Amino acid sequence: MLRAVIVEDEKKSQDTLIAMLNRYCPQVVVTGIADGVESGLKTISTLQPDLLFLDIQMPDGSGFKLLELLGERAFQVIFITAFDQYAIKAIRYSALDYLLKPIIAEELIGAVEKAEKKKQNDSMNENIRVLLENVTSIHEKPVKIVLSTSEKMYVVDIDTILRCESDNYYTRFYFTDGKNLLVSKTLKEFEELLKDHDFIRPHKSHLVNLRFVRGYHRQESGQILMTDGSSIPVSRRKRDQVLRIISHL
Repeated sequence: MLRAVIVEDEKKSQDTLIAMLNRYCPQVVVTGIADGVESGLKTISTLQPDLLFLDIQMPDGSGFKLLELLGERAFQVIFITAFDQYAIKAIRYSALDYLLKPIIAEELIGAVEKAEKKKQNDSMNENIRVLLENVTSIHEKPVKIVLSTSEKMYVVDIDTILRCESDNYYTRFYFTDGKNLLVSKTLKEFEELLKDHDFIRPHKSHLVNLRFVRGYHRQESGQILMTDGSSIPVSRRKRDQVLRIISHL
């Protein structure tokens, strides 16, 4: 059973979420509702929920501000938002969940199930710390990303990621210090997250940081030479695009 608090300023949205939780997520019991940062702070501090449904934009401040004021947190967070590309980007880099309005039942069920599995996980404070660090400049590029393995979560500086390699439904990250990490998400997901940080995908199995490219070998369809000594294959379909990009480095 998950004891939940909803912090949402729109009464209609509150009622809709409660109705959906009652219908699709019977393991969630809503113990409190607030409509802003100030009331949310009091409600959460009093009720100590397991799960917080948190709107991002409210009349007296943002959901991010509320989390900052709360300090240490012993609950899971699911953000609720209308489309806001900067806020969503910050949330995704922090490996946190969000639901877009209008809420879709399948997405709500999935988010709640993940929160239930993470209930005993003490990493939420670290995720939120990364979120708040990134969101202070959400109109710029996030500087850190949370990477989840089968054992724990790691916070890494994006600038230390040298390259990524697909490993079935996982992705292996290689770092500038020579270490590597097997992360439980697909390469496609990271391609979307890292494309604004000068990462390119020259091959279906590889994603490389252009900052650490030291050359290009023209054999067959080509290979990218990295500063760590690795050679990354280039698919024939991507060859011309990769050559154009590298020629401007």
